Amino acid sequence: MKIKNLLSFLALGTVHSFAQRPNILILLADDQRAQGTIHALGGDEVITPNIDKLVKSGTSFTNSYIMGGSQAAVSAPSRNMLVTGRNLFSIGSGGGSNIAENQTTIGECLGKAGYTTYGIGKWHNNTSAFNRTFQGGCDIFFGGMTDQFSVPLNYYDSTGRYDSKMAPPWNKNKMVNADHFYAGKHSSEIFKDAAVKFIKTYSDKRPFFLYVAFTSPHDPRKMPPKYLAMYDTAKIRTPQNFMLAHPFDNGELTVRDEKLASLPRNPQEIKLHIRDYYAMITHLDDQIGDIVKSLKEKGLYDNTIIIFAADNGLALGQHGLMGKQNVYEHSVKVPLVISGKNIEKGKINSNFVYLFDIFPTICNLTGTPIPASVQGQPFIGNNLSPRTTMFYSYRNFQRAVRKGDWKLISYTVDGIQTEQLFNLKNDPFEMHNLVSESNMKTVLENMRAELKIQRTLNFDSVDLIKVGIKSKIQSKNDHE
Repeated sequence: MKIKNLLSFLALGTVHSFAQRPNILILLADDQRAQGTIHALGGDEVITPNIDKLVKSGTSFTNSYIMGGSQAAVSAPSRNMLVTGRNLFSIGSGGGSNIAENQTTIGECLGKAGYTTYGIGKWHNNTSAFNRTFQGGCDIFFGGMTDQFSVPLNYYDSTGRYDSKMAPPWNKNKMVNADHFYAGKHSSEIFKDAAVKFIKTYSDKRPFFLYVAFTSPHDPRKMPPKYLAMYDTAKIRTPQNFMLAHPFDNGELTVRDEKLASLPRNPQEIKLHIRDYYAMITHLDDQIGDIVKSLKEKGLYDNTIIIFAADNGLALGQHGLMGKQNVYEHSVKVPLVISGKNIEKGKINSNFVYLFDIFPTICNLTGTPIPASVQGQPFIGNNLSPRTTMFYSYRNFQRAVRKGDWKLISYTVDGIQTEQLFNLKNDPFEMHNLVSESNMKTVLENMRAELKIQRTLNFDSVDLIKVGIKSKIQSKNDHE
């Protein structure tokens, strides 16, 4: 063991040996919403036997959310928040694409505490932060989206530069940031194979932190044909809150995601999108099964905590939308299942949780001090303080607050403010706006007041009226 890591570990003052400290495995999906995408949690149309096993063997958090996004490519700020444990208004520059040097990452934290840290798959943030987070890695994709069967990849670069350029074998005229490709091999299988290899060859006595970030079920929705054949489009239901178009301008109706289906939305076309989405999730589920199997074969399963989550949700026809550039439940609510050593089995937890609360929770589970830069709150362990209110934001023109069963969304677009008030207990699909109901005046005023409080607490100083005038112009410059 390196002297630096040994000293860091001893400084923790813990009596646990390395062998007793659990390994940590994060499995992060891309664009997988919470609603209806895990069979064991009510997704009766989707096939997910391996994630279902994680649900049975662990705890599922059914009110897990991202805080939102500061750019159209929501996964960049979302993944930044996850690895830094910081809220949307306190992360690095570039709309969250860049992780700031003074913000400790989860891998950096665990590495200093004696863990071997290893990263695989999608890294939608600055390359310099990758090596600060991980001591090693393989098959790294620096980007937001890609053809699932032609992913530009990088081996771990000890210099941290990752400046290799090469042309894909099938397009000699296009130079991309990569040093290798696996032509014709699906991204989920590439990342799975890298994870399995790491686990099978792992021989260090130190515990490991393995981060496997997939690009599935993000579009383009391609997968091996056998998974598509598992779904009958005729049996897939149109979403309860399906709309032909969004009822008003939310400030982001012309972003790339919204152009993936025709307008007005066609129910049959939406069902085809959902079928492809489910097929990709089932393919991803198989890869997760292989990774868990390798842990068991290596004898590491009993001492490993497995965290399955996603970076954001997706509309796919709900509210007349296709993407995640909004603060409706389908886009900000994400799956979160934690199983393994010292985790309650078969438990459903409905407490409010942010994705960036995972960082301090891992610290609790591993006996590691929470860095001063972390703003998240642990949700497993002792002396917890469950959240009672959630705050959401999308760029400079959408804000929302949830308190109990009530949710208020406020939009400022072209200087015009629009509000929506929902009771999520009675209306989980956010179909009935109660703003104009005479008996809702007190609730509405209370929620408006709470929104102001949350904006202050979360360092949101944006002048919505001023920026709302520019919203449409700004959105045209965003891309995924």
